[in-house]
Amino acid sequence: MDHRFTEIIQLIKQSRTNAIKAVNAELINLYWKIGEYISKKIAQSEWGDSVVTELANFIKTKEPEAKGFSDKNIWRMKQFYETYKDFPKLSTLLREISWSHNLAIFSRCKSAE
Repeated sequence: MDHRFTEIIQLIKQSRTNAIKAVNAELINLYWKIGEYISKKIAQSEWGDSVVTELANFIKTKEPEAKGFSDKNIWRMKQFYETYKDFPKLSTLLREISWSHNLAIFSRCKSAE
């Protein structure tokens, strides 16, 4: 391998890593916002529990290429928001790990700590 270009390869790899982190943070932020929206609608009695299934079907119809919006996953978004809404520092840190890691953590832990 030509060692003159090693630094360029490192720059490319670092850029890829940064891009993945940025996409992940934005995805977690989206899930947080959806969870917050649903939580508030249900709390205000504007929506009932069955609306989540309707929402999942609506998303599937309108955005068929969008993955991860099953009724089960949408309920997880609501749970995610409700679990961490009172812990702003923690909710910021959670945007740095993947959704699957977040699910594993909040589904298995007994407290926010």
